[in-house]
Amino acid sequence: MNAALSRTVPLPGPRERLLTVGLDGLSDGELVALVLGTGSRGEPVSSLAARILQELGGLHGLARVGAGELSSCAGIGPSKAARVVACFELGRRAASQPMTKGAPMRSSRDIVAALTPLLADSEVERFLAIPADARNRPIGRIELAKGGLHACPVSPADAFRSLLRAAASGVVFIHNHPSGDPSPSPEDIALTDRLERAGELVGVRVLDHVILAREGSFSFADAGLLPGGER
Repeated sequence: MNAALSRTVPLPGPRERLLTVGLDGLSDGELVALVLGTGSRGEPVSSLAARILQELGGLHGLARVGAGELSSCAGIGPSKAARVVACFELGRRAASQPMTKGAPMRSSRDIVAALTPLLADSEVERFLAIPADARNRPIGRIELAKGGLHACPVSPADAFRSLLRAAASGVVFIHNHPSGDPSPSPEDIALTDRLERAGELVGVRVLDHVILAREGSFSFADAGLLPGGER
């Protein structure tokens, strides 16, 4: 047998396959391998990527993990972890639909389109406010609080102090549920009531409070639970 023919031909790696079949032809593992770049001692990058996906529950699990937790996985380390979390964050930012400058917020759909990619997969609860001018046009975005898996303490006094500094006439509050279920909890309902009453006192209309999660969204205004929030 010809020696040249008997040599084992190496299988194409994800980089080579990207050039031949395109992004759509690559598996999740191959895409993760491209982001990782290299494997670890005794484990090629393709095997490392497949193992990490299995350990973390696929792409959704990998998207939710923080850099610290990811870097502790065998074969990853801080550099690879930083690349992976940065890649997912870029994807979230690219997927979000920024509100048109100068256009009023007309419904909860505007909020859902703009912020679901940024918040729905967050592993911690975050509470944001979008201040609006007298014509309900957004004039910024404020992160009021960042909590844990189940709680995100928000003080109405602190919230409206920030909104008054922004010269807001109205506001939409947004927070996420890391559990995946957007249904409002009794605490969410009580907080929304406190925020609306505080807004009435200082002259800032609460237009809506929107809850975002992997399984959907919930709007207090759409549900008729925010009578002062008509646009």
